[in-house]
Amino acid sequence: MKWTVEFTGKAKKQTERLPTRIREILFQLVREIETAGPVRGKWPNYSKLSDHKHHCHLKKGKLTYVAVWRESQGSIRLIEVIYAGTHEKAPY
Repeated sequence: MKWTVEFTGKAKKQTERLPTRIREILFQLVREIETAGPVRGKWPNYSKLSDHKHHCHLKKGKLTYVAVWRESQGSIRLIEVIYAGTHEKAPY
């Protein structure tokens, strides 16, 4: 069963400000989440923050970019990306 991925308004704006290469990596991650679900253990630098919250560093280095998402499993399988930006401001 496919997952639905939505971005919060804040995450949409953050995504627009990302460098092109980081945005491409983020959308590759989103496509995988849609087909395989929120747990992305094969991605380097992925970890589960709590029962329903996850994060993955998209690029590590002088500027580290991270995506944070939360899952909801009710009648609708929904993933909400709540942050996409630099590591310093990530809502862990």
